[in-house]
Amino acid sequence: MSAAIAARRGAESAGMESSITLLERNDRTGTKIRISGGGKCNVTHLGNPAEMLEQGFLRLNERRFLRNSLYGFSGSDLLELLHSRGVDTEVRPDGKVFPLSGDAASVAMAFEELLRELSVQLLFSCKVRSVERKDGLFLITTTGEPLTADIVILATGGVSYSKTGTTGDGLVIARKLGHSIKAPAAALAPVFTLKAPPASLSGVSLRSAALVASAGGRSVERRGDLLFTHRGFSGPAALSLSRDIAELCREFGRASLFADLFPEHSSTELDQLLLQHARKHGAQMVRKFLQICPIAPLKKGFSESPHGTIPTALVPFIIRHSLLEIDITWSGLHKELRKSLLAVLKRFPLGTVREVPLDQGEVSAGGVDLGEVNPKTMQSRIVPGLFICGELLDYAGEIGGYNLQAAFSTGWTAGFNSVKKC
Repeated sequence: MSAAIAARRGAESAGMESSITLLERNDRTGTKIRISGGGKCNVTHLGNPAEMLEQGFLRLNERRFLRNSLYGFSGSDLLELLHSRGVDTEVRPDGKVFPLSGDAASVAMAFEELLRELSVQLLFSCKVRSVERKDGLFLITTTGEPLTADIVILATGGVSYSKTGTTGDGLVIARKLGHSIKAPAAALAPVFTLKAPPASLSGVSLRSAALVASAGGRSVERRGDLLFTHRGFSGPAALSLSRDIAELCREFGRASLFADLFPEHSSTELDQLLLQHARKHGAQMVRKFLQICPIAPLKKGFSESPHGTIPTALVPFIIRHSLLEIDITWSGLHKELRKSLLAVLKRFPLGTVREVPLDQGEVSAGGVDLGEVNPKTMQSRIVPGLFICGELLDYAGEIGGYNLQAAFSTGWTAGFNSVKKC
């Protein structure tokens, strides 16, 4: 995106001669795009820039940083560009946007064709070894011929999925040029616990639960579907919270995970509902109630069930963690046992996490300090003529196409302003 818009801007500027060269360490373009979304490529998310910022980027400093780029080159602009290149798209019910063909390679190929039309020089299998600034020029040492440039745009990606070539080269270059780097951390990654969940729970999903991670007196949480796996947890809630979990683990060494099965209710409210139910249904076994009890019910009580019921496979573990007899009835549930059940329903133990594997993340957080880059231009505040964009920067969005859109938008901003600065 950066190379394309820079070339287009150069061609449109009267009296300006510019030469754009793209250095690609792989033997083809868009390796990560080609495998994203399971090879289907969730290119963006439906919504205007304000909606994308609010839904896709939960940290306020990152939202502020990306604002100019997402307004400058929005999701609509991206789709217009793709459609003009023959890549039709479809919007899924959840707002995710994919190529209609279901082929991620079509996106990479569209950009490659655009680059060739704009006479961008593509150098494949060309790994950059170093970038130095000297006498107003950049000296670039590569595995091929050395190069000089007036302007350099770093768009190397982060460090997730290193097999695609994202091995942190850009972080090394940016650091040597004087930038501060926040240590990379996994984001949008599955979460593996020290002790694997019981085999009987593998594949079980907790609909719209709240995943809570705690360490050192701090807690973070995220609401969404949570999926038990043979090694830990996945699903939207786990993927979204993985970045925060990784940071807790880095700071405190480990983090404890819990699931809140009643996130709409405070402990006091849920206790009152349990009491009311016990008075009306004293002869009912608690186990039978749990098997038909809604998960994440609305405030009105146990009657509203938009997310289904507590999975049957989970019920024996709720009973066990609550220290209840398997056949106990509501009439036999004295206050201490009811409080025990309440505590488990609001804080079901999921296990302990020591780290979130960096290479498991769909994207990586961390990277170049946002305060050292001008959000209006993507130009470095430290090195004149250096522009930095995409996942190399210290932000990470939610699942659903937000990260690709941010990469395209910051790439567009860098390319647009790089030529204007020449």
